[in-house]
Amino acid sequence: MILDADDLDAAQTYKILISTIVPRAIGWISTLSKDGIPNLAPFSFFTVVGRKPPVLSITIQHKSDGVTLKDTYVNIHDTGEFVANLVTLPLAERMHKTAFEHLPEVDEFEAASLEKAPSVVVRPPRVALAPVAMECKLEREFTVGDFGDHVVWGRVVRFHLRDDIYNPANSHVDTAALAPVGRLAAEYTLVENVFTTPLEPTILQERQGTRMHRLDGRPADWSAVGQKNWSPSGSVLEK
Repeated sequence: MILDADDLDAAQTYKILISTIVPRAIGWISTLSKDGIPNLAPFSFFTVVGRKPPVLSITIQHKSDGVTLKDTYVNIHDTGEFVANLVTLPLAERMHKTAFEHLPEVDEFEAASLEKAPSVVVRPPRVALAPVAMECKLEREFTVGDFGDHVVWGRVVRFHLRDDIYNPANSHVDTAALAPVGRLAAEYTLVENVFTTPLEPTILQERQGTRMHRLDGRPADWSAVGQKNWSPSGSVLEK
């Protein structure tokens, strides 16, 4: 099937993008408001865009009403600082809770029962249990598209790497020990398979046509995108 992107509305395009550009890394972004209130929220329009200096990119949509700016963007715009934390399986449920649309005065660390750890250069705290965290200073910001999605680039000024995953002798991070959680459409995936090519033909044949294995016990064809509380803004509304 061939679809003309100009014929699709924003929700249709969004569904296709988030369902096919997978898995996406989750930028679990911690910030501080001008008044010093901590904020923590996950973003999967997140990637690295530069290596020297190291630069990360986050695309931040509006809240589910399509108008209100998200606290993460407001805080980065106002203070010029943030921290990108890595999400692992033990942290996944609490990460999901930080996607709820809390009021600006709510500390999401406290709402999700997460311990803070101090940063070195920037003011926003880190997620204490995250094996990787990157302190960032705002490098640039701009808007993209008809709805004015905000893109922020942050220059990494400090890396926090758990001692058991990093070998300073060769700058090697033991990625296979991380088991990070990634984003699919409106669901998550645990990255736990590692391989190099070529694979044995028997392995390819055994896996041909197989579906992803669900860890949550739901039916194999269940999709969060098809649920009534799904929002094209990517927000999760707390009930």
